[in-house]
Amino acid sequence: MNEFLVILSCIGFLFFLVPNRYRWYAGIIGWASISLLLLVEMPGFLAVNNFLYPTLGILSVPFVYLTARRLIAHDPAIESLTKAAAYSFLIYAPFGFFEPLRNWLIAVVVDQTIWVLTLLDYPVTLYAWNTIMAGSIPGSDIGFRVEIVLGCTGIASIAIMLAVANMVPTSVRQKIISFLLIAPTIYFLNLLRNAYVIMAYTGQWYPWLPELVGRGVYGYESFFWAHNVVSELLALLLLIGIAYTLFRLIPDLGVLAERLVSLYIADIRQVFLKGR
Repeated sequence: MNEFLVILSCIGFLFFLVPNRYRWYAGIIGWASISLLLLVEMPGFLAVNNFLYPTLGILSVPFVYLTARRLIAHDPAIESLTKAAAYSFLIYAPFGFFEPLRNWLIAVVVDQTIWVLTLLDYPVTLYAWNTIMAGSIPGSDIGFRVEIVLGCTGIASIAIMLAVANMVPTSVRQKIISFLLIAPTIYFLNLLRNAYVIMAYTGQWYPWLPELVGRGVYGYESFFWAHNVVSELLALLLLIGIAYTLFRLIPDLGVLAERLVSLYIADIRQVFLKGR
């Protein structure tokens, strides 16, 4: 089901890029598929005490409705937003659907994360090709293990921000600077994020509220606070900072962002608040 929704969303967004009379409905299919994917995966996220994506899933329902209304009306600002979603899929899809490329990226990130940990003088062991182990679990011969998956590589954030940077026409200089601002910055900071989560989890830095967030797994609460709270908040602040810098670098992008915010606020008032 999940793979079907991902493929359906990809097809919808890519079909939106092709000039045709039905492209607006294809864009709606793309957005709706992402929303359904978040909702379908909600139980899995809640099972690991991740509340960010379930919240996004709930908020995506009214977002898709408002976006669909604007797409049907051929709104140019929403068209640019939907194009950005399509471009992000074009960047992400090779890693998401082509296993050798995905595994290569994960392996590179694993090696470089270990390199960062070595620089920080934190001893770890490569338990498997994509799993890092450190620390010790009482009563066990093995330590705490952290598996690096595609979501740990930063490719999704890079794809989204590169697509955002190209929502409006830009000069060659702006394209080069925006790429250098986005890709290397997110990639390097993501390595630091991986290292931090591994150190916090395997070193048991945050043994807080195990009865609430522990899932009955020894030591999981440290992973929860490091991965699901601290890292998510820092990643959000990073993306906001990059977006602000892009708005300064590309003034038209800031104007478009302001236009989008105004549109959604107006639609929320009209549809859900009855014009208040």
